Amino acid sequence: MDNAKIPAKLLKEAVFTFVLSLIVFGPISGLVLTGFTVENKLARPLIIASVVTIGRVLFTLFLETSLGRRLIARMAGTAGSGVTVESGNERFPYAAVAIAFAVGLAFPLMADEYWLGVAILALIYVLLGLGLNIVVGLAGLLDLGFVAFYAVGAYLLALGAQYLGLGFWGALALAPLIAAFCGMVLAFPVLRMHGDYLAIVTLGFGEIIRLVLNNWLDFTGGPNGAAVPAPTFLGLEFTRTARQGGTPFHEFFGISYSADYKFWFIYLVLFLVVAAVIYVVNRLKSMPIGRLWEALREDEIACRSLGVNHVATKLSAFMLGASTGGVAGVFFAVHQGFVNPTSFTFFESALILAIVVLGGLGSTLGVVMAALVLTILPEVLRDFAEYRVLVFGILMVVMMVWRPRGLVRIKRPAFFPSSAPAAVPALAAAEAAQ
Repeated sequence: MDNAKIPAKLLKEAVFTFVLSLIVFGPISGLVLTGFTVENKLARPLIIASVVTIGRVLFTLFLETSLGRRLIARMAGTAGSGVTVESGNERFPYAAVAIAFAVGLAFPLMADEYWLGVAILALIYVLLGLGLNIVVGLAGLLDLGFVAFYAVGAYLLALGAQYLGLGFWGALALAPLIAAFCGMVLAFPVLRMHGDYLAIVTLGFGEIIRLVLNNWLDFTGGPNGAAVPAPTFLGLEFTRTARQGGTPFHEFFGISYSADYKFWFIYLVLFLVVAAVIYVVNRLKSMPIGRLWEALREDEIACRSLGVNHVATKLSAFMLGASTGGVAGVFFAVHQGFVNPTSFTFFESALILAIVVLGGLGSTLGVVMAALVLTILPEVLRDFAEYRVLVFGILMVVMMVWRPRGLVRIKRPAFFPSSAPAAVPALAAAEAAQ
């Protein structure tokens, strides 16, 4: 850019940034509600707007340098296609996977109760992200009501224990089946819908489930929620005294009681389930059904013209994604020990969708990384409680600017020309000589 135009550009961006920052931060930080009165503290938004403006000007000046131009060129390269092609020479990182698996199994021995609870919540969101990634990332079906299947799994354990005597293991086996059935019920009305219309219908489905749970007082307990029994393992209970007719875990092994045993058990089972789901999802992506999901995402009309059964393909995506959400709901309920409708709002669906988008649509590794970041980061920023949401939002914006296609791009195997075509002219020459 011409050096004479830089001051005018800086002035224009500074004025625009300052005014926009005042509009955004003015009502938030300039008006403070104290009791029934509103106090004007306009110095705060002015300071924030000035800092943002200075940062914008410095960033613009940085982009005019040679390093800044190289950075722009690199970011422009990452903003292209979200698919990279494998060369065929990549090796599976067995050592890295083995180390990660071993560290995951040993994590309860290294963490205290607080961080173990954070890890359990992070793994639950990994499950939810993997389930929604099938629907949104692979099949391209925008689902804003995924939290409904999450609620189905949680309430299956709570209400099943209350009315049918259902335990943790029984709910864990039934949750994917019942959640998959609910996914099929949702999928049938939306088979012909796309884009915004599909999102609105799925959003309505999620809200219907939440309202039913909130208003059916006699069955679900309404806003009061329902209690969830503690898990058991082969008749061993992780409580101080036996409450379900079994034997306390600490008495069976002759050790002192600790409440950590329950969380260790939940974490280890959840970790193994997450590992199994990751393996299954990766296998599905390379199977014909996974190829059909991705083809349907890219061009449904072309798929139908080639004879692809779009009904079965969409149903399979909804049902498999919903089953994973149901399993996550069971673990959430047994971890919390209590469920109520406030845990299954639209915000949860938006957070799960953010995990899928930030991780990279269709990328299993990216979804796992994004789920861990979006659940652990708020806990790390807990000391900055007043500005935690602001910092969290800024980091998300920076992330989407830096990696607009997600943390990890999906990879596709490809066939490359071998040396066989080079041998064709020699073969033709040999035949001509004969």
